[in-house]
Amino acid sequence: MVGSAIVRAFEMNLPSWSLVLADRKQLDLLNQKHVEQFLADERPDCIINAAARVGGIYANSTYPAEFIHQNLVLNANLIHSAWKNGVSRFVNLGSSCIYPSKSEQPIKEEYLLTGPLERTNEAYALAKIAGVEMCRHYRMQYGALFHSAMPTNLYGPGDNYHLEDSHVLPALIRRFHEAKLNHLPEVVIWGTGTPRRELMHVNDLASGILFLLEKENPPDSVNLGTGIDHSIKEIANLVKEVVGYQGTIKNDPSKPDGMPLKRLDVSLAESMGWKAKIGLEKGLRTTYEDFCDSLAKNTARL
Repeated sequence: MVGSAIVRAFEMNLPSWSLVLADRKQLDLLNQKHVEQFLADERPDCIINAAARVGGIYANSTYPAEFIHQNLVLNANLIHSAWKNGVSRFVNLGSSCIYPSKSEQPIKEEYLLTGPLERTNEAYALAKIAGVEMCRHYRMQYGALFHSAMPTNLYGPGDNYHLEDSHVLPALIRRFHEAKLNHLPEVVIWGTGTPRRELMHVNDLASGILFLLEKENPPDSVNLGTGIDHSIKEIANLVKEVVGYQGTIKNDPSKPDGMPLKRLDVSLAESMGWKAKIGLEKGLRTTYEDFCDSLAKNTARL
């Protein structure tokens, strides 16, 4: 989802750039020799690291070993190999999950490593923190322009709609869509519905990445988000409306809520001149249209 959005942004706004692309079949980021050989052959000027093993609460809780191992290894392979092969610019994508679970709200960049992490995504967060800190230390020691962007929760075209392994928004879109098709009387959502989440369309993230690339001396890390949060209950009701589902919503409080509140402080990005533009309702409607289109074409990630 993120990689595709970045490619679209380059093609629309910076068509003169030559993009070097490789999917998982072409490049195994978990194999250091493969990564070093690929970068030695291609000699890119810049790398945008949008690769990660990602998922929602269920996936993070069920596969923590895979989450910490794969994200640690791919980040270490890419960052070290980029420096070794003389890559002049490395933009690393972190995550809002890396901040302490009880951070003061909204969350500022300097709150990183100031408290315990949320247990439900601790393994993923630790690996992403390692990537952010690697970029900072390689920049400090070697002078390499390696820096990080911290996106909030993302959604949009190309998302993963797996009912168990996906994030909350795509899972809700699929549940309400299938409930509508099957005339189900209710849709069950995990937890109490009270936690609040900030959601940003992936096209806004892509615009933020391009914005940071224009800066000669960007900060080590910058939050990219909307600065606006909604409760899970509010999000579920909005998805219900967009999908056109007529049944009821039922909460399952036996399931975990995750972090009670997570909203990024985006004042640094805004002071630099960048701001997210796509509102949640508009973004949800275009995302649902894309989901339905991908189902018709049999290309949806289910």
